[in-house]
Amino acid sequence: MTAVLPKLLIATRNLGKAQELAELLQGVPFLLTTLVQEGIELEVEETGRTFQENALQKARAYAQASGLLTLADDSGLEVEALGWEPGVRSARYAGPGASDGQRVEYLLSRLHGVPSEKRYARFRCVIALANAGGWTATCEGVCEGRVALEARGDNGFGYDPVFSFPQKGRTLAELSTDEKNLVSHRGQAARKARALLVDLARRRRPTPL
Repeated sequence: MTAVLPKLLIATRNLGKAQELAELLQGVPFLLTTLVQEGIELEVEETGRTFQENALQKARAYAQASGLLTLADDSGLEVEALGWEPGVRSARYAGPGASDGQRVEYLLSRLHGVPSEKRYARFRCVIALANAGGWTATCEGVCEGRVALEARGDNGFGYDPVFSFPQKGRTLAELSTDEKNLVSHRGQAARKARALLVDLARRRRPTPL
């Protein structure tokens, strides 16, 4: 008999994020699916004041809409010199509809004249899991570094090209995929989520055909 794996809905429309999460969760005992594949057009507004609140909002809403175990994340950049902005507004920092490049340019303009040693920043990611029955869990990852003086690298998205690791002398976008997944905020949170998913699968046998 062939076992049918239960589905896990990856609740994002960001293609870069969806691909990164699929890579990080490769091999989990679930069939990964997306909002597009499930035909879900619901848009969930992020109204929370924290990454955890936003991640839970999305996970709960899409779990109810789909009836599936759902994974959603919220993540962003926090810069000390900017009073920890942009934070939960990271995707909207340069205004609605801004591209990744425009957000990076805006961030750099806000830090114009700030020396490298005062550009401490951290990436924060919260991954939330939820099912239609109301069960939820969250996992967090934090990655520390600095905002670079200019964008470098093309292996990433969002603010990756300007998030620098002083100890490596490279930005997130200059790291290989394996290097990035090992140290990134999303990689850290995803490894914790993977452990939860494996535990869930152990307690829930797949349906045999």
